[in-house]
Amino acid sequence: MHKTLACCLASAILLAAHPALAHHPVQAKFDAAQQASFNGLVTEVDWANPHVHVFVNRTDLPGTPNWAIELPSPVELEWAGWRPDTLVAGDSISVEGPLARNGSEQIWADSIRKAGGSEVFTLPPDILASQLGEPRNAPAPRWPDGHPRLGPEPGQSGYWSAPSLRALVEDGVSVAMDEHGLLANLDDAAKVAPLQDWARDLYLYRQQNFLREDPLFLYCIPPGGPRIFQVPYGVQFLEQQRNERVTLLLAGGNSNWRLIPTDGRAQTGQVTGNDNNPLFFGHGVGRWEGDSFVVDSVGFNESFWFSNGGLPHTRQLHLIERFTRKDYDTLEYSVTIDDPGAYTRPWTSTSTLRWVANQEMPDYYCQDNRP
Repeated sequence: MHKTLACCLASAILLAAHPALAHHPVQAKFDAAQQASFNGLVTEVDWANPHVHVFVNRTDLPGTPNWAIELPSPVELEWAGWRPDTLVAGDSISVEGPLARNGSEQIWADSIRKAGGSEVFTLPPDILASQLGEPRNAPAPRWPDGHPRLGPEPGQSGYWSAPSLRALVEDGVSVAMDEHGLLANLDDAAKVAPLQDWARDLYLYRQQNFLREDPLFLYCIPPGGPRIFQVPYGVQFLEQQRNERVTLLLAGGNSNWRLIPTDGRAQTGQVTGNDNNPLFFGHGVGRWEGDSFVVDSVGFNESFWFSNGGLPHTRQLHLIERFTRKDYDTLEYSVTIDDPGAYTRPWTSTSTLRWVANQEMPDYYCQDNRP
């Protein structure tokens, strides 16, 4: 067993109660071994993505700087029924949770209670499930040409969310990991994918550091590649048949979008635009094969993590993605990764997404209140 495994498991157990869909693991910033509790008076509520912050003056330490209490995003808190004015300046509260690793005046809220004992800003264990609604149990809607619709029908709304896998894992492999892709057992790292030695070591390093160097967390870098389909706030397909393209809209990150031409063009960039520069989403071309929409992509840069959990990739990354709407509620996503710079052979990971009917994707921007 790896020397750091006990530490990782202890932290995972202590923080397992956090249902947050935040864009970084709580462990990356806060230390479960440093639990604290204190009382304070609210001075401000910063209700903005990526995380809500409640600022307080501690009543047990008069004259200390404002403490920042960090919470999940407004998206999740609003799903649970909370609002920006649930707490207001002057409220007396108590808070419990882990302290910031860097020693700053910050704490993650495991619990916030108003004076008198009423708890605020709690989330149910699976807040995302509350948004899905009942399955429709109907066949996939189709275009007049017979192809399944990847997006909503005319006059309706909806998007894809609730991925069955929150990180890439090779088909046929079973390993335990959390919603951020953190392994429960670091000894499982070599099972996740056919990693080259250097890539396995880098993957382990990122895992051992609780993914704290994730560029999505540090710099709001877009979640390119398959990671688009691992974010909790969903994706939406805009099928523009007249323009011979599909636009993939992303609710996570900074509401990024990905253009997939279907006009049979060469797999390169545009001379007047990105040319052949490596991109976060690569240069993809799409086509239909029966009921599956197939996207072939190359030309990725190395400035992003292409999966939750920190699996590495190189500029040699080549993706073949297959989108198959199995029924009204289910989109199967199968991606074959061919990256001879990081892996010993091509490999495939398959997951599903669930249709969230009659709703628009939530507003979420990584940049709003960066700490």
